[in-house]
Amino acid sequence: MSDADILHAAKSRYAVGLMSGTSVDGIDAALVKIAGLPGTKVEVELVSFKNSPYPVRVRDEILALFDPEKATIDRVGRLNVWLGELFAEAALSVIAMSGLSPEDIAFIGSHGQTLYHSPEAENIDGYDLRYTVQIGEGAVIAARTGITCISDFRVADMAAGGQGAPLVPFTEYLLYGEEKRTLLLQNIGGIGNMTVIPAGCAAEDVFAFDTGPGNMLIDGVVTRLTHGAKTMDAGGVIARGGRPDSGLLSLLMQEPYYSRGLPKSTGRELFGTAYVDRLLNYQQEFGLTDADLVATVTRLSVRSIGDAYRRFVRDRYSADLLIVGGGGSYNPVLMEGLKQEMASLGVQVLSQEDLGFHSDAKEAMTFALLADYTLANRPNNLPGVTGAEKPVVMGKISLSNPGGDRERGAKT
Repeated sequence: MSDADILHAAKSRYAVGLMSGTSVDGIDAALVKIAGLPGTKVEVELVSFKNSPYPVRVRDEILALFDPEKATIDRVGRLNVWLGELFAEAALSVIAMSGLSPEDIAFIGSHGQTLYHSPEAENIDGYDLRYTVQIGEGAVIAARTGITCISDFRVADMAAGGQGAPLVPFTEYLLYGEEKRTLLLQNIGGIGNMTVIPAGCAAEDVFAFDTGPGNMLIDGVVTRLTHGAKTMDAGGVIARGGRPDSGLLSLLMQEPYYSRGLPKSTGRELFGTAYVDRLLNYQQEFGLTDADLVATVTRLSVRSIGDAYRRFVRDRYSADLLIVGGGGSYNPVLMEGLKQEMASLGVQVLSQEDLGFHSDAKEAMTFALLADYTLANRPNNLPGVTGAEKPVVMGKISLSNPGGDRERGAKT
């Protein structure tokens, strides 16, 4: 351990993590206190959390640019800077909410907003090209806050042959691993993703993958059926008034993604607008009410999670507990279905809140911790999860001043 490492390990530091997911409901900002040296035992304490909803105009622009035909260079470039301004405001807001000042913050880690993610290699002129687009300019965040910002994490993993996703399992292993229980951590955001942490495992034993749609299809269907009056099934009210259609559910479960081998990840490119169009066509074909269709896509999220456990986990590790986070954990119909689904497989289901944690803050906290590893020049991906050829240091650094300020926010 170098003298610099010893000094760093002796200090705690405040950091902000920023996240905007595939549901596009706003910017999650988590202010955390980190103690310990990256690469050893690190402790993370949530100090404060705030969600800043997107203005309607901004959300509409993000949703529009999910369509590659509309994502012209000028619109993407403008939105990249525009979101940088909003991310900076979100960071400053959560800092003020905590009673701290920007000078107390060592760094910001920002995931940004994904516009497009293409993790499967496309061979052109002998090059295997994988690409991804996350916007919310880190240089703007650093300039507006006066705090060094680390952003654009996925590309380093993809350059090493990985899928650039999922990234959260790296920190889940650090913070949740147990000696005697095998844990599943299921995030249900726009997309669902599962992390498998075997009892007493090493980092290379952890694996994770996207299970399929989380809230994305539910939100998409509700938005279309209500002509935009609602953008989600709050409290599962609509789904509870309907009945899942077993025939349509069986048809939807034939989606090839579910049986594709690991590693794998997915997103709006598969389960986006075109998929919602198909669902509305199926509604007519199967003669379903609006509530029946919402109930069916809600059950699809549940079924895809159970199916993923059966296909890719159960024969390797018999899990004891599935811990659910993300917006889907607040949908009681989805959670009731998931508890029934996993109980039949001998797995208990609890939410992050059941364990005293914070579902909404979890992913934002991840990017604060990933950024801590970036600045310490330590690998922060899991090749066994993403498929990368080797461990790499992810994240691009936007300094707040020419000399950098790594020692900002350090607490003895």
